Amino acid sequence: MGYKVAVVGATGNVGREVLSILQERGFPADEVIALASRRSQGTEVSFGDKTLRVKALDNYDFAGTDIAIMSAGGEISKTLAPKIAAKGCVVIDNSSAWRYDPDVPLIVPEVNPDAITGFTKKNIIANPNCSTAQLVVALKPLHDKARIKRVVVSTYQSVSGAGKEGADELFTQTRAVFVSDPLETNKFTKRIAFNVIPHIDVFLDDGSTKEEWKMVAETKKILDKSIKLTATAVRVPVFVGHAEAVNIEFENEITADEAREILREAPGCLVVDKREDGGYVTPYECAGEDATFISRIREDSTVENGLNIWVVSDNLRKGAALNAVQIAELLVNRGLLKAQSAA
Repeated sequence: MGYKVAVVGATGNVGREVLSILQERGFPADEVIALASRRSQGTEVSFGDKTLRVKALDNYDFAGTDIAIMSAGGEISKTLAPKIAAKGCVVIDNSSAWRYDPDVPLIVPEVNPDAITGFTKKNIIANPNCSTAQLVVALKPLHDKARIKRVVVSTYQSVSGAGKEGADELFTQTRAVFVSDPLETNKFTKRIAFNVIPHIDVFLDDGSTKEEWKMVAETKKILDKSIKLTATAVRVPVFVGHAEAVNIEFENEITADEAREILREAPGCLVVDKREDGGYVTPYECAGEDATFISRIREDSTVENGLNIWVVSDNLRKGAALNAVQIAELLVNRGLLKAQSAA
């Protein structure tokens, strides 16, 4: 029995990645529909060896569609997700619109799969922020072992996290530097070429940015509300792949060797941690990969039970598209989804 899956925002970076991953992982879909705004109607997008012609979102009837994977932005999701869900189609949303709703589960399948049963309240499941997703995949097995008290994380986030416009701006500014053209700054608050910007999303009253707040709120919802977390989110001139320097303080004793062995066995994690030149993973190597890579595992002697780790992942895959497809797989594998299209 196959399912009918709609990919909303199919012409964007994440939407294209969703289509690729659905095909790569052999998701049991009888039909995949590519949807986008009216201006993209008729555009062709790749789906394995095939191409799909994009249909207009505002003309599409979701009755009979089993899953809608949405990557069309928060405002569209706020308006459309409840209407789609009311048609009996389960919405898996990549925006921030539903993450903090207590009646909407926020899911990372390696971390909190059992929470998915709560989707029936609104027929909507939220995908976490890209920087949160890779972080909690690494924290979960360590938390199970030694109970995390506090986390201090600094992110190094690629421009693709800001969409196609972010990647285009890095490319055009870099080219402008080399040919001595004037630099134009539109997407980011300062030039991103050969620079880093300690500012992602809007500023809040306490001086943090919304991106930093998201990591705090989402980690608590997904992993454990008792964990204290503080974050500094930084945009860096990298096209794909987010990196995070993570300092963790635990309630109980844990050594670097124990952490290394635990993470080697943990779902979704891949440890590359050699204390030699190049014995770690950078964003360049993680691009196109599904794993959350963990390197630089070492003890922090400034606190009683502390560790430092370096966490890297492809933000378009585990941070968004892959996680959404894994949620869809979780629905199917747990028998939580009845195919409307087969009814």
